[in-house]
Formats: sequence, C-alpha cells, structure tokens
Amino acid sequence: MKNALVTGGAGFIGSHLCDFLLNKGFRVICADNLITGNMKNINHLRKNRNFKFVRHDISRHININEKLDFVLHFASPASPADYQRIPIQTLKAGSLGTHNTLGLAFAKKAKYVLASTSEVYGDPLVNPQPESYWGNVNPVGLRGCYDEAKRFAEALTTAYRRIHKLDAKIARIFNTYGPRMRKDDGRVVPNFISQALGSKPMTVYGDGSQTRSFCYVDDLTDGIYRLMNSKLNEPVNLGNPEEHTILEFAEVIKKLTRSGSRIAFKELPADDPKVRCPDIRLAKRTLGWEPKIGIEEGLQRTIESFR
Repeated sequence: MKNALVTGGAGFIGSHLCDFLLNKGFRVICADNLITGNMKNINHLRKNRNFKFVRHDISRHININEKLDFVLHFASPASPADYQRIPIQTLKAGSLGTHNTLGLAFAKKAKYVLASTSEVYGDPLVNPQPESYWGNVNPVGLRGCYDEAKRFAEALTTAYRRIHKLDAKIARIFNTYGPRMRKDDGRVVPNFISQALGSKPMTVYGDGSQTRSFCYVDDLTDGIYRLMNSKLNEPVNLGNPEEHTILEFAEVIKKLTRSGSRIAFKELPADDPKVRCPDIRLAKRTLGWEPKIGIEEGLQRTIESFR
C-alpha cells in the first residue's frame, strides 16, 4: 500500500484528492490547520482505517513517523477573498510550507507534487498561456501575496529537484470548481450559484468581458494522479481550455438554476486578469490527460450540492 501525505487535505481540492487516492488504494495522511479548510469536507473519511487527519500548520516543521511514498503540498488559501484577508499566512504557506514539505519528501525519499496555480502568469499578455510563458505579475499588488508565494514555491521545488535530485512535479492549476466549495469563497462559481439560488443580483465585475476557463474537480484530480505517476518534472498546466467570458458564465448559471436574478455590474478589482486560459498540449502529450466533463454537466452537479 502506498502512503501519501496531502497538506491542505480538508480544503476543496485537497479533500477531493484524499477521496481519489483512497479509492486508488492509498493510505492517506491529511494535514490541515483549518484556516480555510473545513472538517465537513473530510468527515465522511474519518472512519476509513486508511485515512488519518493531523491538525497542523505546514509553515511549521512537520514530522511523520512512518514511510511516505508521496508528499502532495496543497495547503494554501486560494481565493482572493481569503488571501487578501490573510496575506502573511498565504506567503508562509507558499514559502515555509513548501520548504518544510520538500524537506520531508527528501528525508522520506518520496515523490513530491506542488499545487501551483495559473496565477503565476498574473495578468497575462499571452493567451492561452503555455508553460513557457513567464507571466506578468504585480509583486506588490493585492494579489501579489498569492502569486509570488506560488512563484517562489515553484523556484524552490525546482532547486530541490536540481540540487537534491528530488522527483518533484509542479501542477499549475487553473480555475477549478465543484462540490465542497465554500459559499462565501468569493470566487466566481460559488458567488454566482449562491446569488442565483438566493434570487439575489449576480455580481459581475467590470463589463464581464474578462475570460476564464473552468475545470471540474474530478477531471483535475485525475490529472494530478497522472502527474504523480509520470516522469514529468517540468511545470504542467492542468485546466479546461474552453474559455468563457464572465458574463457568459453568469448567464449559463442563471439558466441552469432557473433563477430570476438580475446581473449587477460593479467596479473591476485591482490586477484582475483580463484573460485566463490554459494551453494543455503538454498535459495531453505527456500525461494523456484532458478534461472530460462539460461545463453544463459539471455546473449541474455543483448546483445540486449547493442546493
């Protein structure tokens, strides 16, 4: 039986990853300080003899007194509402947390997976974004605490791979959605669904022409698993290349919820990216991966969970 540590395992993506690995026959140790994670996301796993929860702040040293085959570092606030509220903790999760988990993986001779983000591209001047693009990031802007934490995490992970020969993978995760997202998350999907189900105005920032791509969480966890077991050590984009404007996306959710909510336009936040879409040719070629769940199917599942 393979053993995997998942940091941030009580969070949205982390909890789905715990589910996925347990279903694949892994023993899973979930570490989370619950600053943005929630025990409700993993309560269904607590009686599973192959699952263990450890409450721990990964920016502090962690010691696991058993063998590990994989260390997956997914601990970090991920929504703008969260990381703008707790920027120092966000920076520590990306820097100290990455250092601690890399050291643990090195000591245990385990494979390492870093959950990076499309935010490393900032407000991109290239669309769609290939892994070779270096990005357009404001290091001192409102989003800088998250963007630069992840960029540093990538640099540190790469240094461990080069210097210590650690088998380390970097997943650049684009917008992901699905059940277990917090209603007060502040991101597009939970905002629109909560507002539509509550018959409240659906908030669109700017004129809604900015674009995003949305990947259903089941597709993402499949991509992470393929990356874990691959020989790929360079950063790889994982996301859905189907691009939508924010306004189009609001209309789709309005239709699926049969809501009478009106669209309410508000001022665009600072440094909000104008475009965001992954070039996934590398993932297709090396991992044999691409999303399979369409936007309406994924949203319908998510809406039902929110109901």
